[in-house]
Amino acid sequence: MSARTIDEHRDAVASLLAPLFLARATEVLPLSAARLTGDPDRYRARILAADVDSPVSLPPFDNSQMDGYALRSADLADAAPGTPANLAIAGRINAGDPGTALLPGTAAPIMTGAPIPAGADAVVPIEQVDPPRFLPAGHTASFLAPVTPGSFVRPTGSDVRTGDRLLPAGSRLGPAQLGVLAGTGVTSVTVLRRIRVLLIATGHEIREPGNDLAAGQIYDSNSVILGQALQEAGCTVTARPCRSDDADDLLAVLADAPDADLVVTVGGVSAGAREVVRDALGPLGVTFRHVAMQPGGPQGLGEIIRPATASGTAGIRVPVVTFPGNPVSALISFEVFLRPLLRRLAGMPRPDRVLERAPLAAAVASPADKHQLRRGILRPDGALDLVGGASSHLLHAYAAATVLVHLPVGVGGVAAGELMDYWSIDD
Repeated sequence: MSARTIDEHRDAVASLLAPLFLARATEVLPLSAARLTGDPDRYRARILAADVDSPVSLPPFDNSQMDGYALRSADLADAAPGTPANLAIAGRINAGDPGTALLPGTAAPIMTGAPIPAGADAVVPIEQVDPPRFLPAGHTASFLAPVTPGSFVRPTGSDVRTGDRLLPAGSRLGPAQLGVLAGTGVTSVTVLRRIRVLLIATGHEIREPGNDLAAGQIYDSNSVILGQALQEAGCTVTARPCRSDDADDLLAVLADAPDADLVVTVGGVSAGAREVVRDALGPLGVTFRHVAMQPGGPQGLGEIIRPATASGTAGIRVPVVTFPGNPVSALISFEVFLRPLLRRLAGMPRPDRVLERAPLAAAVASPADKHQLRRGILRPDGALDLVGGASSHLLHAYAAATVLVHLPVGVGGVAAGELMDYWSIDD
């Protein structure tokens, strides 16, 4: 059987996940969850599923833009340095005070954000008053120039008016968006529910970091690598490693895990002996093919019926995407096949990596029958330096990389200075 192209396998994964796009669930979250006293992670990268209209105006009342004096602009119509307008000082108005109506010929000390009193239509900054300080009620201050009505006044509704569209569906809830929701008194919002992913890293040799390793054992980095990548793509992740090469053990992990919209496995998909994912999920409907890419050639996908379980829901159909077990292969497979789809499902902006071009700093060889993705760095002079080799175990080189360089099928070698496509991955 011939190897699939990257585009063919990407299309197959997109078809597998298409039902998730048709049944995107929503949930209502209280805005209090975004506060530091709650659970701010619940709102990280959340996307509005419905429009939000403002229940109030912002600001809700005319208020002062400066610390100064609130007054009637008509009282300063003839003010000049030689003939100042002398106004009696009324009571101070602080932010949060209701304020009282201002009489003609008077000026009220007012703090930034405090309501403009009835009768006043302007604010003169304290620095422009003689003396340039706040005076107690009953004293007199001098004003040396006329003032335009509305000066240093923030009008009611100048930011948003009652009934205006506050945020449209599809908006990402960042600090400013959460702030304007809170500022208008919104208490809850409808957001897209995060895709629930069950992540199963497999291998008889893997152990949790922090444990002692016996001969032949390694630490499980794939659960961390893919778990973080999936979260950054807008998913909720449950990680359940399978430290066994026995198919029944993997099925038991799958059965005992919480319900999920998608299962992602890592490892156990090659053509060798004791390939646990192939052995366990092949009979359930997952198919395995080789993709003409390096690293990340062995791939699998399909839909299975979840087995009976005490903790999850039995009988539901769930899509499965399987990646090879070498860490670089797994992460590049995620970048190529899952990241854009999951970001699109989550409603996140810029779901696709932007393909850019730059010259290679040095010549490189590539297998002509594979699409090779090499880790690299974009130098300050605009050239691409490759880091590490092509091997799929060189995770440290990946950690140092800022780009993935594409060497497509049919390219057996590239000379220094030749333009090549790349993705920036330093976000």
